[in-house]
Amino acid sequence: MTSTTAPTLAPDRATALPDLVARHAARTPDALAVVDGDTTLTYGQLDRAGRALAAHLREHQVAPGDRVALLTTRSARTVVAQLALWGAGAVCVPLDPAQPRLRTEGMIADAGVTLTVGDAKLLDAAGLTGPVLALPEVPLADGPSTAGAAPDSPAFIMFTSGSTGRPKGVTLAHRAVAELVTAPEYVTVTARDRVLFHSPMTFDASTFEVWAALANGAAVVVCTVPRPSLEDLARHVERHGVTVAFFTTALFHQLAARRSRVFGQLRSVVVGGEAMAARQARDVLAAFPWLELVNGYGPTETTTFATAHTVTGHDCDAPPPIGRPIAGATVHVLDADGNPVPDGDRGELWVGGTRLADGYAGRPELTAERFVDHPTAGRLYRTGDIVSARPDGVLDFHGRNDDQVKVRGFRIEPAEVEHALRRQPDVDDAAVTVDGAGTPEARLVAFVVAAPGPVAAATALRERLTAVLPAHLVPDAVTLVDHLPLTPSGKVDRRALADRTRAAAQGAADTPAPAMSPLEQAVAEVWSQSLGSEVTHAGADFLALGGHSLLALAVTDDLREELGVELALADFFAAPTVAAQAALIERALLAAHSDLHPDTPEHSDVH
Repeated sequence: MTSTTAPTLAPDRATALPDLVARHAARTPDALAVVDGDTTLTYGQLDRAGRALAAHLREHQVAPGDRVALLTTRSARTVVAQLALWGAGAVCVPLDPAQPRLRTEGMIADAGVTLTVGDAKLLDAAGLTGPVLALPEVPLADGPSTAGAAPDSPAFIMFTSGSTGRPKGVTLAHRAVAELVTAPEYVTVTARDRVLFHSPMTFDASTFEVWAALANGAAVVVCTVPRPSLEDLARHVERHGVTVAFFTTALFHQLAARRSRVFGQLRSVVVGGEAMAARQARDVLAAFPWLELVNGYGPTETTTFATAHTVTGHDCDAPPPIGRPIAGATVHVLDADGNPVPDGDRGELWVGGTRLADGYAGRPELTAERFVDHPTAGRLYRTGDIVSARPDGVLDFHGRNDDQVKVRGFRIEPAEVEHALRRQPDVDDAAVTVDGAGTPEARLVAFVVAAPGPVAAATALRERLTAVLPAHLVPDAVTLVDHLPLTPSGKVDRRALADRTRAAAQGAADTPAPAMSPLEQAVAEVWSQSLGSEVTHAGADFLALGGHSLLALAVTDDLREELGVELALADFFAAPTVAAQAALIERALLAAHSDLHPDTPEHSDVH
């Protein structure tokens, strides 16, 4: 296969993102643009609010070319703030309020941020060292029209995991995002649609969720729950009539396993982040035959999606393909020397075209390493992914050529986590691997060799990592070992570590367990369904058994259905054993029933 190119794009797709909103504000000013709980904004209101806030930012010395960090919760305010930053000519650097302060400060430094704007309470809690500006609590009324951003100017700097322990800030242009979302041919989005916005603002999928709607005159429906459960998603989709949604592959697998009613409302679902499982795709398409199911592929460096494939039942006898290039992208399957490989042979996927990122902010050496000027194909990004091309140009995905992994939709460089572990004073060495790679149950596992002196507790190490790493990079389990096994070539033997994980889990399963109470047994049965193995001990720990945050969503959903109690994720992880959760549920059940008052005297008048 020499190369494949997406269809040529219409010239008006190469535009700045605020111009897309202005275009619909002029044509249909009263059409719904954003839904945030009970708050709504029409296109006219959104355009005016963005221009007014842009004028406010300029009054506070925000100038064209400035890199401004944005710290907000997911809300309509987020969309207005993005428009305002671009209206002032600035670049938006999204920040996650849940990230550790040290990591946030490092990202701000690497991106060259001159100001951080956002919610007043979040800014106070973050305690950032640089200049900050609290956004007005309510949308400003109106503002003057300005030149704003140019199509080729940067819109976002979005950070991804870095192998050196330092996140990489990917610089994406307005034109690249606009080309991805304007009148897309790989998924149906019309002015009548409502698109769900539930991804973190720092995750590149949010660019699709917000701008696929606004580029096409549709409405953005903001999921206001910070960490939505499976039930939260279903309720939100039903309440607001959502028709289009993006789900990470792992989340899609969880929803598919439960035949979630969320699919009953949706018309189009885009899935991406990891390899899609054929069984889950087949089951969803059989239960919801009207569904447009799109398998999307693309690193952040290619602006969210580089290829896509509409999945049908015929694709489900094997892992569904990742498809053909879309929206101005080109794909090339090359060998180690940069030469094309024949159709059917495996090679590395190199992506080119008009939507490539400008590079890594403040990292020219890394930009030169990953973005290559190919002698015949032009500027290409080396993805590190192994693919093969069918005779018709459709691509099949076969994994990575390096240590980078995907866990629950997040791109992870194990070396970044290992770097953070080795910086701990009581850690001599560390290795990080994935247990259950390529499955919905995949989780990040760390193996640690303790430094001389007091032995570090695994739970303490995990807690310390939360201060320097975002949640998706904190290992789901930490195991202390005497030494790291090595291959004959002297590298860490990650296969041996994976075997050790499975053996430890099997040994724990074989340990005799005392009898559980009826409520503990009920909790254990719910856990067993999600974990895929029998839980037999009241002291069993969810994380130690292979659980993670996405499985926790499934378990809390099942606990609600089976026992009538809804546990928040924070409560779930604060009580990670069967016994502790049974106690929580017992208290919740007692509190929920007005006819049960164990502390009330028998003849009391209380009812």
